[in-house]
Amino acid sequence: MRRADRLFQILQYLRGGRLTTAAQLAEKLEVTPRTIYRDVAHLIGSGVPIEGEAGVGYLMRDGYDLPPLMFTQEEIVALVSGARILQSWGGTKMAEAAQEALIKIDAVLPETARRQVGQVNVHVLDGAEQRGQWRDYLDRFEAASEAHIRLQMNYSDEAGNKTARTVRPLGVWFWGKVWTAVCWCELREGFRMFRLDRISALQELDRFRPEKHQTLRAFYESEAYRC
Repeated sequence: MRRADRLFQILQYLRGGRLTTAAQLAEKLEVTPRTIYRDVAHLIGSGVPIEGEAGVGYLMRDGYDLPPLMFTQEEIVALVSGARILQSWGGTKMAEAAQEALIKIDAVLPETARRQVGQVNVHVLDGAEQRGQWRDYLDRFEAASEAHIRLQMNYSDEAGNKTARTVRPLGVWFWGKVWTAVCWCELREGFRMFRLDRISALQELDRFRPEKHQTLRAFYESEAYRC
């Protein structure tokens, strides 16, 4: 969890004047009490009216709240629509994060904007039947591309031919009802795009160090992208 997200969560837990200990916050946020001490000190230094001390507990005086977020109607429609798409067609973790983002936004919106969120008439059909196993694969490819982790997979091409591939994932793309992963394929020694719904098994290997000719920028400059 990013520090900014953690600070936001601490404020949510301290709302309403409830006495909360550092140990309780640490357990909820899965960090150490020492991290909570530093975070609370940072919030107090930023002007947040938190009272208490380490070993006793903290509370936030009534009347303090985060400044309201201001969005236009078009921005609200875009945010809600995007979150709903991810909830239906994203990975499991993406869907959970989209829901959490909507909750956080709703918590700090002015009342007028909050009503507008509930009135967004953009809906997304549930893609559960089409998702299958690749919803988990989507989360794993996205995480592996961020952490530079090699993946081994069993893959079937359009003709049904099966191969075992070891790849270096660079990112994922959504094409409507299909997600693909852009990778450097060690078997073909080049860039390849793989449909996640054609993967039958996936395993994490070790970390890799990105090479200049195997990066996403290099992919955009390659014939594989232009084709």
